[in-house]
This record gives sequence, structure tokens and C-alpha cells, in this order.
Amino acid sequence: MQIVSEAFLSLGVNEPTEISDNQLKLLDIDVTEKESWYELALGKNISDARAELFVLLKGITTKVNQDKIIKNYKALQKFRKAPPTQESKKEEKQAPVAGDVIIYCDGGCSPNPGESGSGVAVYRGGRVSELWYGLYERMGTNNTAELNALYESLLIAQKESAAGNKVEVKCDSMYSINCVKIWASGWEKKGWTKKGGAIKNLEIIKLTYALYNQIKHKVSLSHIKAHTGLEGNELADRMTVHAREQKIEVFARYEGDIDIEEILSMRAG
Repeated sequence: MQIVSEAFLSLGVNEPTEISDNQLKLLDIDVTEKESWYELALGKNISDARAELFVLLKGITTKVNQDKIIKNYKALQKFRKAPPTQESKKEEKQAPVAGDVIIYCDGGCSPNPGESGSGVAVYRGGRVSELWYGLYERMGTNNTAELNALYESLLIAQKESAAGNKVEVKCDSMYSINCVKIWASGWEKKGWTKKGGAIKNLEIIKLTYALYNQIKHKVSLSHIKAHTGLEGNELADRMTVHAREQKIEVFARYEGDIDIEEILSMRAG
């Protein structure tokens, strides 16, 4: 995604009056608002594809030539998204295939402690269908971000399970999984205490543990290694970075086009 700034706009137009109708559409601005387009554009989020087209149209004055550039660019994008050939069999093997619904969750923080965010990728029938991001904290930790992501994943799993679907939740945080599946039961028996001091992140651990206990007989929770090229894990990772960059405190569904190649080209966490 590209945040529209003055520096970015200068790449596409020399003067505000030179903007074309096609460029307005790429910025998601109605041509009737052309007089105030510059102020309306600042701060918007547009896809990398739209951003590239906006710049490519700079100085192209005729609509015919602009339409040709847009048509050729879309053809190139379609070619890039074509079904994988024999050369990409290795990537195919990494795609999730088991279960009706597979949910990948991830959390990230930079630095640690510092700005944190969580991300989730939901697969149905082996294909990504939803991306979620948010729960930004100005001073969070990697562990809180991972726990937040796991909790939100279990909420989604609960709804999917209630709808009759087989659900798997895959988490790359062994800490989060141990908290929920192993340690929490012992802490609960001891009145939520442990030897050696206070239990960190206790509030979110309690919530996640309680939710997991409600659905653990219907939902599978397992650990996966991070950053091994598994698509679902990588998409969830990009959503954690997106959450930090957008500073979204709620947990929101990603509303942009789920262009896997474009999203994976975003900064990794």
C-alpha cells in the first residue's frame, strides 16, 4: 500500500492543474471534485498497482494514450497472476490444503518493547479469503502482539466451528501456545500466580485460555515455524506491519484487493 503524500504526488504531476481524469480515478477521487483533489488525496491509502499507474501516466496528455498504458499495465498484472507453471511446484507444496478453514496468526513489535500490531490470514478451501490486522499499541511487546493475534484467531475459529466447519489455527509463537495449552491450567490452580514473580500479560492470557477451553475439542491449535515461506504465515506477518504503519487500534478486516504478490512485497516484520 502507498500513503499519498506531497512527495508522491509530485512524481505523478508537475502542477496540480495537470492531473488527468484517469489519475483522479486511481486516487479514488470523483472528477466533480477536481478543483480540490490535491487536499482530498493527501493521506489516502492506495494499492501499489494504482500508485505505479498514477506515476506512469505523468505527462501523458491524451486519453487514448493513457487508456493504452492502463490496458497494457493490467495485462501485465494479469500475466503475473497466471496459474503457476512447472517451475513453481516448490511454491505449490507450501500452500495450505488441509481442513475446511485454516487460520494463520502472527504478532510483531519494533523495537521490542515498542510499536506492536497483530495480523491474521484466513484460508477456506486452500485459498486465502480474509486478512485481518490491528490491535496497535504504542508501547507493546512481541508477546502481547502474538497473544492478541491468537485470541482474535480463536474468536474467528469459534464462529467457523459453530457453522460446522473443521478449523485449524496455526501460530508461530511457541510462547503463546504454551501459555494457553500448558502453563495457564497450572497458574489457574494456584490462583493465577507462579513462582518467581508476577505472570506477564495475564489479562490477555486469561481471555485466550478461557476461549480456547470452550472450543479446544472442535478446533486444532498447532505451532508452525515463522518465515519459512509458508504463504499464510507470511501474509499474517505483513498484516502485523500494516497494523503498525496504520496505527489501527481495533481489529479490522483488510478491505483492499487481496493481491498476494503485492501484499507479500510489503515490508516483512
